Amino acid sequence: MWRGGKSYTRAASLKSEDKIMTYAGKHIDSAVVLGYRRIMHHEVLRSFHRKLHRWYDSQGRKDLPWRVTSDSYAVYLSEIMLQQTQVKTVLERYYFQFLKRFPTLSALASAKQDEVLQAWQGLGYYTRALNLHKAAQRCGGILPETVDGLMALPGIGRNTAHAVAAFAFHQPVAVMEANVRRVLSRVFALSKAGEDELWDRAAQLLDKGNPFDYNQAMMDIGATVCTRRAPRCSECPLADICAGKVAPELYPAAKPKKIVNVRRKHIVVFKNSKGQFYAQPRQSRFLNGLYHFAETDAGDPHLIWQGLRYAFSKGKRLGAIRQQYSHFTLEADIWLMAAEHSGRHWHKPGALVHLPVSMAEKKVMVLLGLTKAGTDTARAKMAKTDRKQ
Repeated sequence: MWRGGKSYTRAASLKSEDKIMTYAGKHIDSAVVLGYRRIMHHEVLRSFHRKLHRWYDSQGRKDLPWRVTSDSYAVYLSEIMLQQTQVKTVLERYYFQFLKRFPTLSALASAKQDEVLQAWQGLGYYTRALNLHKAAQRCGGILPETVDGLMALPGIGRNTAHAVAAFAFHQPVAVMEANVRRVLSRVFALSKAGEDELWDRAAQLLDKGNPFDYNQAMMDIGATVCTRRAPRCSECPLADICAGKVAPELYPAAKPKKIVNVRRKHIVVFKNSKGQFYAQPRQSRFLNGLYHFAETDAGDPHLIWQGLRYAFSKGKRLGAIRQQYSHFTLEADIWLMAAEHSGRHWHKPGALVHLPVSMAEKKVMVLLGLTKAGTDTARAKMAKTDRKQ
């Protein structure tokens, strides 16, 4: 069935290859449309695989570190880090550093949660780190090799399980991520395909004899050739079977832009007479496990903290911060207030700056004078002060 039928109008019967289909004034040779129907023909599929592998041999990003290792843990780590994060960022700041600190799955399993979060700091989506840690503890140092076994671990869904199975264990399974979704949507001219349909299409095209190179090639084509804007269809090894190449901008259909809400807060840093600051780990899905200062909504005239009322008029305003998250923007005034407390969750300055915190708390620490903008390193005088206390 022609899946793009709702978007196109028939100019004539598809039984004749000299007929056309049109959309927005663009003419699509029906042979191209029928070509997509013939993708599953054995010879067509084999020819497509040959072209795809030739392209990958000459154009693929074959030197990425997780593609040249036999360490299943390193492959698994890369797949978790690359969720919602660009390759460049992962390579430059996190992948090698994390492996150096936790070189094996067993080393990761034996680490403390705070240590894992601290190593993940700045990468965002911290639930990934928590689930990575839990999975390491659960699997006893050895990753399962099957999709079902991998999906039984915390934080591993269908996409990640297929990727780890294909790349770490060379299992004959298709991989699905944003770039592959776009490629499949264009090859089969799918405007709004559901997940099940995309997985079916991915399985149909899969080269089961060489799933590693095939899946890497599909991702690379989506990342470098079949891009969201200005795809280079003339350079694409899938051009012969692509039903959407005449109007690739139609596939997949653009999603409506999300409205990013602004949340306005007061963030209050409590400091006691010992020079210690109060920060405790979050117990929530958002930024779970990361340490944070006290906070309340911007409209509140005071903060209730540990049973006492603290008026902002009695505190010292240090400034304001703005932090962009995936689903909202935080705008907060930062206050310093005195409190006569001590004990659990009170930290000396040198210890505070080494806790796992979000980017918002890092900006607060800059306003406190504990760190410099753009660094995570405490000032030397703060470290010296801690040693004296």
